Amino acid sequence: MTEEIFVPETQDKTARYRALTNQLARLSKHETNRIAVMANAAAMLRQACGFFWVGFYLRDGDSELVLGPFQGPAACTRIGYGKGVCGTAWKDARSIVVPDVEKFPGHIACSSLSRSEIVVPIFADGEFFAVLDIDSDAPAAFDEKDREGLEAFVKELK
Repeated sequence: MTEEIFVPETQDKTARYRALTNQLARLSKHETNRIAVMANAAAMLRQACGFFWVGFYLRDGDSELVLGPFQGPAACTRIGYGKGVCGTAWKDARSIVVPDVEKFPGHIACSSLSRSEIVVPIFADGEFFAVLDIDSDAPAAFDEKDREGLEAFVKELK
């Protein structure tokens, strides 16, 4: 049984992400299947934040990411290591905030409606296993508070 997602009525991103992280920790406390947890995480973020697209790309060998659980329109299925924002976040092992996807060299356009993006790499036991990819249909929708909040959020995806 799951609990209803409750996010405080606030414009404070830090408080919103803290509430979501706490809820994800409770939802995932006894669940051992990462895919199930990621599916709930994508739903939580899209419902609570209203993002255009929220999803995960999972490591598939040493050269590709494959589409995992997501919420939003259909998406690209595979992304190469170092390609696009997701592949670059994997290669560089760091989060990337893109205010204007048209200006990101090699951006992979899964949807022409995407205007800005944030990608957060996810590690477990020191090993990379996925990225959280979030797109907005508004330019410059993400900032350092989003990066910090989402980096804390993905730590619950152990």
